Amino acid sequence: MNKKIDNPKTAIVLISILLAVFVVPTSISGTAIALPFIGADLSANLTSLQWVVNSFNLTFACFTLLWGSFADNFGHKKSFIVGATIYTVASLLSAMSISPLMLDIARGLAGVGGAAIFSCGSAILIKTFDGDKRTKAFAFFGTTAGIGITFGPTISGFLLDLFNWRAIFILHTAVLAVVILMTPTITKDNLTRLQHPFDKIGSIIFTIALFLLMFSISESAQWGWLNIKTLILLGVSFLSGVIFVMYEKSITNPVLNLTLLKNKKYVGLILVPVVASFSFVTLLTYYPSYLIGVMQFSPSYAGVIMITLTVPVLFCPLLAGKIVSSGVSAISIIFVSLILMIFGGILLFLVGGVDGLLYLIGFALFMIGAGMGLTAGLVDGLALSCVEPHHTGMAAGLLNTLRLGSEAIAVVLYGSLLTANLNGILPDLLIKYNSSIDVIEDWINSVASGNLTAPLSNVATNIQSIMLNDIITSYHSAFNFTLAILTIISTIICLFSILLLKRKNVPIN
Repeated sequence: MNKKIDNPKTAIVLISILLAVFVVPTSISGTAIALPFIGADLSANLTSLQWVVNSFNLTFACFTLLWGSFADNFGHKKSFIVGATIYTVASLLSAMSISPLMLDIARGLAGVGGAAIFSCGSAILIKTFDGDKRTKAFAFFGTTAGIGITFGPTISGFLLDLFNWRAIFILHTAVLAVVILMTPTITKDNLTRLQHPFDKIGSIIFTIALFLLMFSISESAQWGWLNIKTLILLGVSFLSGVIFVMYEKSITNPVLNLTLLKNKKYVGLILVPVVASFSFVTLLTYYPSYLIGVMQFSPSYAGVIMITLTVPVLFCPLLAGKIVSSGVSAISIIFVSLILMIFGGILLFLVGGVDGLLYLIGFALFMIGAGMGLTAGLVDGLALSCVEPHHTGMAAGLLNTLRLGSEAIAVVLYGSLLTANLNGILPDLLIKYNSSIDVIEDWINSVASGNLTAPLSNVATNIQSIMLNDIITSYHSAFNFTLAILTIISTIICLFSILLLKRKNVPIN
């Protein structure tokens, strides 16, 4: 097999993988900016809109573990094709959705396919290239993912201005259809029988625990945190987690090796992406709605503003590598990145919503993005270097599970806190415009979904500007409270991570 990138066949393989890899992060960051428009078109409340994001994150997190082991048996090429096909069908269904439930299900299906693309795409590159060519291929792989995250909101913003939210998913469908047509160039799988069976039971228990945790947090805004339904779901989720831990300890082929948690340095490092989940990922998902609703920006302009958050993800990983190569401690870079994310969140809390301080908003977003970018890739290498070589696969699995799982939980917690605050603020405010409880509930759902102007159509023209100002003030207050809570959570996790990393343990190479 010719393993040169400039060979036409291997070049097509690389392009097919990169196109698929580009779609997944573009879908994650780009869908967020469309949420207010999806809510208005499909008459969706915030809970339904949350699951447009949450269902993708949940299935992506859970199936990343499953696809890795499944592909070893079924074949990486076949698994990649199946994953790309699933994602293509899911994107088409998303574009054709006629209800919030249909879109939520389609996005969950897309997460299943996305997990296969990332899990199997990297394995295909390893088989296709070697030496310097492999290094270059993976450099393209990482850069493409960064480009997808960076320009996803901008691409979606322009599609929204030119067409509508369905155009975003049509674009994903078209790109992935091209990917599927290119897959015959991928080398056939050379399968070997696994020494141990796949941990199906552990995977199912883990999925149940994570799903119930996310669902209970999501619905807590409507039910209340002390509601019996919320408490039961949280209890069952906790019980499932305990059963999962006990079961994983009792078998020889666990989907997650929990003995890795005894390595304090490793635990400290895998907590770093959790900080990013509560700072970077939540803003990536919901801040576009804030810019469009509160700041009254167009979708395309909101997408441009979001570049200040995402563009550091492109160049900061390379910058971190060069700094470490110059002799600076990698752990020092990690500490700097954590500080940037925390102080960026604090600055955004102080200046957000003030139109005259837009440059400071951009600077705060840039700080958070730089903190995220400096850890991207660096954390993975450091974490895997402080465990035994025969545990690196499991260590990588646990790292990615915690990264993706915390992202899913952080996003749903953001939505729950925002909705709970709006439910507490808006009823007393809106009752002076309409005394109907049903109308007020509809207004609150629209505002919570990011559509701040929807209630204006039901009031007299001469008071619309006053009402909009009241709604904007309320939304900004709820957003700032939510941002403060998430920043506090990030700070606590950050301090815990720093304490663990300062302990004497396995040296990091």
